[in-house]
Amino acid sequence: MQGRTCFRIFTFVALLVFLSALAASSGSVAAGGDGSEPLNVASVPVLNYHMVGDLNQALCISAANFEEQMKYLADNGYTTITPDQLLDHLKRGVPLPEKPVMITFDDGYVDNYRVAYPILRKYGHKAVFFLIAGYIDNDPRFMNWQQVKEMSNNGMIMQSHTVHHANLTKLSPEDALKELTESREIIEQEVGKPVRYLAYPTGATDKATVLLVRKAGYRGAFSVRFGEAGPDSNFYAIERIPLFRSSRTFRSFFLRLNAAPVLERFGLIR
Repeated sequence: MQGRTCFRIFTFVALLVFLSALAASSGSVAAGGDGSEPLNVASVPVLNYHMVGDLNQALCISAANFEEQMKYLADNGYTTITPDQLLDHLKRGVPLPEKPVMITFDDGYVDNYRVAYPILRKYGHKAVFFLIAGYIDNDPRFMNWQQVKEMSNNGMIMQSHTVHHANLTKLSPEDALKELTESREIIEQEVGKPVRYLAYPTGATDKATVLLVRKAGYRGAFSVRFGEAGPDSNFYAIERIPLFRSSRTFRSFFLRLNAAPVLERFGLIR
């Protein structure tokens, strides 16, 4: 099934890549950290998931579809990377492995542990889990700290999605800063590892929020804006590629993974 799907859309992807080449400029070169020397910076797909399981809703990918996607990454030479690797590359041009990809999950649902985690381990992938710290151990729909620690001890990366999943742009500066700092402290205390990255709840952010994120000590933050992380990315609003359940889930995954810059450039997806 996977092979037939890839064959059917190969021509379409090839056309998109050709159009992208015609429209492309020197976007793969970014200014050096001191502005004096350009950096050779690649674009990296950052995949964004929420749930993996049987719920019939857009944010919940089936276990079979998720495994098909993870197998595709493994079979086609992709290497999963960490947020630190991504930021080191974007900021300083530190080399990445061939065909880098980042896998992220928002919220911290319990199916991330029960369903997604075993599949990730099966194919040797690491992933980043942005946790709503106040929901962990306090809501049966979400993981508990024992599960989070087990995953962290086996190569998964636990980062912040605030304490209560509040829209930071709607809070007072004091309350927003509290959401940002307390979530870091809670997760760091539980897993014993640094929390340096944030995913914005609902994707909402603005200039004032970014200043608070920096003040709270985060090194970078991830948005829900469609696209790949690359030389033009804002380190505090890094683009991601959301994955949804649909009647043609693998086709959507294949196109978004392989042609995200083209889809974005020509306004075919947002």
